[in-house]
Order: sequence, then structure tokens, then C-alpha cells
Amino acid sequence: MATPPPAMERPHFIGIGGAGMSGIAKILARRGARVTGSDARESGTTAALRALGVTVHLGHAGDQLAADSDCVVVSSAIREDNPELAAARTRGVPVLHRSEALAALMHGLRTLAVAGTHGKTTTTSMLTVGLRALGLDPSYSIGGDLDIPGSNAGHGTGELFVAEADESDRSFHRYAPEVAIILNVELDHHANYASIEEIHESFATFVGRVRPGGTLIINADQGGARELTARLAPRADLRVLTYGDAPDADVRVLKVIPAGLTSEVTVLLEGRELSFTVAVPGRHYAHNAVAALAAGAAAGVPAGELAQALGTYTGVARRLQVKGEVNGVTVIDSYAHHPTEMTADLEAVRESTGAGRIHVVFQPHLFSRTKELSAEMGAALTLADTSLVLDIYPAREDPLPGVTSALIVEAARAHGADVRPGHGPAAVPEAVARLVRPGDRVLTMGAGDVTELGPKILAHLSN
Repeated sequence: MATPPPAMERPHFIGIGGAGMSGIAKILARRGARVTGSDARESGTTAALRALGVTVHLGHAGDQLAADSDCVVVSSAIREDNPELAAARTRGVPVLHRSEALAALMHGLRTLAVAGTHGKTTTTSMLTVGLRALGLDPSYSIGGDLDIPGSNAGHGTGELFVAEADESDRSFHRYAPEVAIILNVELDHHANYASIEEIHESFATFVGRVRPGGTLIINADQGGARELTARLAPRADLRVLTYGDAPDADVRVLKVIPAGLTSEVTVLLEGRELSFTVAVPGRHYAHNAVAALAAGAAAGVPAGELAQALGTYTGVARRLQVKGEVNGVTVIDSYAHHPTEMTADLEAVRESTGAGRIHVVFQPHLFSRTKELSAEMGAALTLADTSLVLDIYPAREDPLPGVTSALIVEAARAHGADVRPGHGPAAVPEAVARLVRPGDRVLTMGAGDVTELGPKILAHLSN
């Protein structure tokens, strides 16, 4: 007998403004729960939650945990010394990890879960937008906003639930999807995984959670994904479909034709050629759309209809999101923080938007990632014409001795790249203004607060 989902009628969220946490809170509020929470600062996300009737406290204090809260929801970023978590422990209030809460929301629905080292948010967004365009009204939880703050999750009336499945802390082991996508398998999240072997074991565990009779959609082109496919123990109750350029792919990508910031894609699916246009530049993003198409088809959605519906996708916040243009200079925001993502975004922008120069403002994310991948990050920045590298955004981590953004600057310069230390953000708008000319593009790149610089750069250029 399946374990019943935990009660979440009066949940309290610590760090409610986070991408994953806010989405769960939003769905619960839509379902009628009385939701409270706290966050370190005000944001568009917290404002959107308040508009739904959620009580959001700024800062953390034990007395913010209501007397009748029936559970406390936390992410892996919340430390044990958080006063609200300590109060919950003292009072015996059940504490749920974010992934446990999300798994409970999926209960009784047909789940499509999107996993992989990169591309999860984009692919989950594409699939969600396509299904909504067809009137299927799925519930969904995404690691980024579709458009406005608070659009990262929704409670739908349909039988499908589309979810981004996070491998960073192994939380995706708690889900039991009907259809699972694995976009790629690479070593990342070095604080939690010591080796690529551990990564493979983690993804294999996720695959083992796919429901009997379900489907795995997995990349046929990426080395780590192919290796995982070869390692998987045979399961008679699991259908495995590969997708990509590879001649042996079950869902084969025949063409990707860039057209500005869009791509025209042709695939061979179930013996039928399908062509559609999607508002993303470059092969990397086009392949995300193909994965979404394959997953929807596996869930029984007519492939031809879904292919056309994917054309209604117009992008997601922070995934090559155009922030504006001033005096012929375009500012684009990129969430890329792993070398593979950085390379894909820079290649996509170079390929799709003309001959102007590319200037990157890069903010490394996490000390552990910088320690392990600084050389690869430096190599990726060689694809830009100039780069400013800011100080490391620590997120949940404490500093590591000798690990600074200078490691990336040195690695890039070793390849002959024009890369300079940018340190703090205050001087960035003026520094960028001195570099650019009409026709150039500026990418603010990283998973931290570098995203806030785009409007400031545009304002400085307009002056």
C-alpha cells in the first residue's frame, strides 16, 4: 500500500522566496492551504505569493512559526541553526524537505519529471507551455519563472503534473514519474557528489523510480547519458526512448535551422516527420524542445498537435532572456553557471544574432564548483570577445581557502582570452559602457544576483 502524502494544510516555508520553494507554496495556496513562510528579502516572488494570500515574513525568527503550523518545509540550503527550524524541532512540528512536499503534490496525478545536469528549467517550461496551449491544464513546478514573478508553478485541473527533478541533492529520488526525461549526465554539485560514478548511481536510482509501464526519454548524443543508458539494468516494464542527432536515436533530430532567436526543428518520431518552430536559439535549446515533444507523446498527447503547441513557448526568465536594447546594444540574461551551459549559450548567441561582438559579465556560482571547474569555465569564456568575472556568489557555501574568481581569469587568459576581474557589481555598468558599440551583445551570466545587473547596464547606456 502506498504511503499517504503528509498533511500540508497549514505549512510554513523557510526560504519561501526560492525558485523551488515558492512554486510548492503557490500550488498549496491554490489548493486552499493556509501558507506562511519567511525569506531573507523582499522580491517579486514574495510579492506574488502575498497576492495569493500567503503570509511572508522578512528575516528569520522562531516566533514566526505559527502555533498551529502542521509542517515546516525546508530546502537543502536551510541550515540546522535557522531559528524557525530550531523552533520546529523543539515543538515537534514535522519537517519536510522541499522534494517531499513536491512529491506529495504529485500524489494521484500522472507525473512527467525532467532531470539532467543542464536544461531542466527550459525543457520543463517548454513541456508545460505546450500542454497548456492544448488545453490540458497541467499542474507544474519549474525552477524559474515562465514570464512574470510567481509563474514558476501552477495548480491545474488536468491529470498531468510536470515537474523539474533536481539531482543536486538527490531529491529527485523521491519522485515516481510516469514519464522521465534525462537530458544529460555530467559531474556537478561537487559538495554532494565526489565522482561521476556517484552521479551515474544517482541517476540510475531516479530511473528505478519510474512507475511500471512508464517511459524514460534520454539523450542519445551526450556521452554521460549514453553511458547511463548502457548501464541501466533491463526492465521489462520500462520503455526507453532515445532522442538526438545520432542515427540510432528513436526520436531523431533531422534538422535545426537557426532563424534569429528562434529555431526551425524537424524530427522523425514514430516514423513520421514533424516540423515546428520554437523561440529558442541554437541546437542545444532545440534539442530540449525535442525531449519535451517525446515526453508528451509518451504520455499520450498527439505528437503533431504538441509539436505545433511548442511554438507558443516564448522563453523563460534568465534563459537567454533579452532584457532590452539601448543604442544598438542588446543585453541578454543567461543562467549558465556550468561550463557546458556557458558554452551552449555563447555558441547559441554567436550563431543566431549576427556579427556583433559578445561581452560577458560572469559571476561564478559556488566555491566548490569554481574549485573543480575553473579551468573549464575559463575555456568557455574564450567564446566571448571580452569578459568581466565577478567575485564568487557563495549561495549556501562557506569560502574555501585559495578559491576565488581569479582562478577563472587566469585560466581564460591562458587561452588568450580578453578576460578581466570585475570583483563587485557596482562598477560593472560603467565598465561595460566603455567596451560596447552598436551591434554588440552583453550577457549577464550566472546563477546568482548577476541577473540584477541587466537593467542597470541598460540604464547606464541610455544615459
